Amino acid sequence: MTSSTRLYFIDTMRAWAILMMLQGHFIDGLLDPVLRNAESSAYTIWLYFRGITAPVFFTVSGFIFTFLLVRVPQVGWDNPRVKKGIRRGLQLLLIGYLLRLNLFGLFKGQLYDSFFLVDVLHCIGLSILAIIGVYLLGATRKKHLFPLLLLGLTLVLFLFEPLYKQWSFAFMPEALANYFTKANGSVFTIIPWLGYTAFGGFLSLLFTRYKENKYLYPIAIVTALIVGQLLIRYSSSAFMALHKSTGVELFKLIYSNNYLFIRLGDVVVVFAIFMLIRKFLTQKAFIKIGQNTLGIYVVHFIILYGSFTGLGLYKFFHHELTPTVAIVGALAFMVVCTALALWYDKHEASIKSRITNVVQTTKSQAIATYLIFLPLLRDLAYRAKGFFFRVFGIVRN
Repeated sequence: MTSSTRLYFIDTMRAWAILMMLQGHFIDGLLDPVLRNAESSAYTIWLYFRGITAPVFFTVSGFIFTFLLVRVPQVGWDNPRVKKGIRRGLQLLLIGYLLRLNLFGLFKGQLYDSFFLVDVLHCIGLSILAIIGVYLLGATRKKHLFPLLLLGLTLVLFLFEPLYKQWSFAFMPEALANYFTKANGSVFTIIPWLGYTAFGGFLSLLFTRYKENKYLYPIAIVTALIVGQLLIRYSSSAFMALHKSTGVELFKLIYSNNYLFIRLGDVVVVFAIFMLIRKFLTQKAFIKIGQNTLGIYVVHFIILYGSFTGLGLYKFFHHELTPTVAIVGALAFMVVCTALALWYDKHEASIKSRITNVVQTTKSQAIATYLIFLPLLRDLAYRAKGFFFRVFGIVRN
């Protein structure tokens, strides 16, 4: 198997994550709260898998970016992927803010508080910039430093989450504090979610190093299943055992809300499953969806949350749908968002060309109009100047 084919299996995994994100956002935002029955097995299973979606998406994003970053022979700033990655990270930050922009408020000269909230795109954009920083710090030194730094970053963010989640970050401007605390309404924060992206980068480096090993997949699948099950089933009890043996209160705090390591175990198991069925995941449709997750995310945000206008499904059907309508609607929502994003990807060149032509035509017409009226404007200015001189001259006399 070639390295590009292996990347296709990761793209397919990302396609699954974005589709699960779409249906999760749709059902969570529009399903009637009365029908959210914690005793229902179907709802409980859906809720658990919805919790897996974001960690998988962040991890796969870190995997793909790091895979592309280290596959070229150049190192450090000479690596062309560094500058591309910086542009990509800043682009995601910009798009993240644009999707939260309300044009009606902007026309009034207002930026609503929701504009400054942090979401998936902000976190992934900053995570890409962070991985680049770690790469520049460690890639030019010892070979093992880069992956160890990424893994260490994940462990630090996950282990100390019970402590820093209590901080208010009130000393920061609210727009900046939103990257670190959910107190103001941010959906995601860079801490601890950067940890999943960094872990994806760590897995990517392992994958890249052993890609020529013929036993890569058997060993990786078995290892992932074992590590995943250990994290899911035994990480909580392990932290409690550490607390009892060391007396460190931090381990007890982790035990009381051990969602990060459990979800990390879920992510590793999902990796194992997709590696196990990788031979069935070569369809171009899955790969295409995985390669257009940004477009799909943008379309879903506009339709569901009403970016720019505030007129989205969320406004009209917020927590009002029955389970049947919500399920059928979620399926249709996934199809529509995916179809629109893929249509745009197919016609992106022509659309951008038309936009460029319209802009250039408008600019040319504006310049031509200005040149036509320039003599008239000069004549009017000259007459106005003479008039004021005569008036003020009379008054002065």
